Amino acid sequence: MAFLGKNFHWFIGVVEDRFDPLKVGRLRVRCLGIHTGDKLTLPTIDLPWASVMLPTTSAGISGLGQSPSFIVEGAWVWGYFRDESKQEPVVVGTMPGQPAELGTTASGFYDPNSRLDENGEPTGVSVYPKEKDEPDVNRLAVNNSQKEHNTFTLRKAERITDIPTADFDEVGSNIKASDTDNWNEPEITYKAIYPYNHVFESESGHIKEYDDTNLNERIHERHKSGTSYEMLPNGDLVTLVKNNNYLITSSNNKAFIQGDSDITINGRHKVYINKNGLEDNNYDIQIGPGANVNIQVDNGNLNVVTKTGQFNFDVGADFNVNVGGNYNLNVQGSETKTVEGTTTHNTTGSTTIRGSTIDLNP
Repeated sequence: MAFLGKNFHWFIGVVEDRFDPLKVGRLRVRCLGIHTGDKLTLPTIDLPWASVMLPTTSAGISGLGQSPSFIVEGAWVWGYFRDESKQEPVVVGTMPGQPAELGTTASGFYDPNSRLDENGEPTGVSVYPKEKDEPDVNRLAVNNSQKEHNTFTLRKAERITDIPTADFDEVGSNIKASDTDNWNEPEITYKAIYPYNHVFESESGHIKEYDDTNLNERIHERHKSGTSYEMLPNGDLVTLVKNNNYLITSSNNKAFIQGDSDITINGRHKVYINKNGLEDNNYDIQIGPGANVNIQVDNGNLNVVTKTGQFNFDVGADFNVNVGGNYNLNVQGSETKTVEGTTTHNTTGSTTIRGSTIDLNP
């Protein structure tokens, strides 16, 4: 401790191990000019553990801030030794570059983890760096059209188009057809210019982009599965869920849509209101002036059931019913019909009225 603060010994080296048994983010680093590259003379396991300095935005205590465990094997780092015997290294930062060659697991100063062939056997070629003669900076940040990021290629291939909306048919003179327009998932607006796209990518392929490219500012976050959201330059929000989507709200949920809303469902759709059976938890639908409620079943039944309550219609104008087949009405109680105008029955077939007593104008 007496040595701290004077006669710093700086180093540049390569990370060869990050599996710190204490799980505090330490790294084993092979340092240029200090450690030999001969792993028989100095195996990775004998390298001293280096502490990692965190930025001031991370508290570095009690789990607050970011995890210090993100630096991978094969990464170039620099730092200093805080002791004269050079056994207590401290990593200050990483040093991206442009690798001229891929690593080999047999030598020091390379990632000791091997890539696997199609049979799952180690090839002896290091996992990192992934590419040679290419900057270590993320491809999404560089935007080289000759070397596209794989997620950009996937997004273009998986873009969904020609999604249908409800198409309501015209029936006679009473029910008018609704306008219908198919819609598409918005085109990818990625046009990043280096160095304005700030990209984070994890080992498995999770991505965050904060793109400050002039006139093409975006925010994009993507899970390796393809589930993602993106805020487009014009303010649009595109959300893609590659599997199931769950929304659980512990209290109220409110939505205000100032334009149109289209929902297309390939499977079934269920709505369950008032699960707890409380009073006045109603399902209210109100349509403003000049609009209609249109329900169309292309090939099936339209069923409405009230198990114990009433079924009420209050029609301010005409009530029109067009039945293509039979019209069956089963009333288990009494039927009362009050007509303030005239009643006309037109039947092309016979009319049968049965009752224990039939009174006409009693």
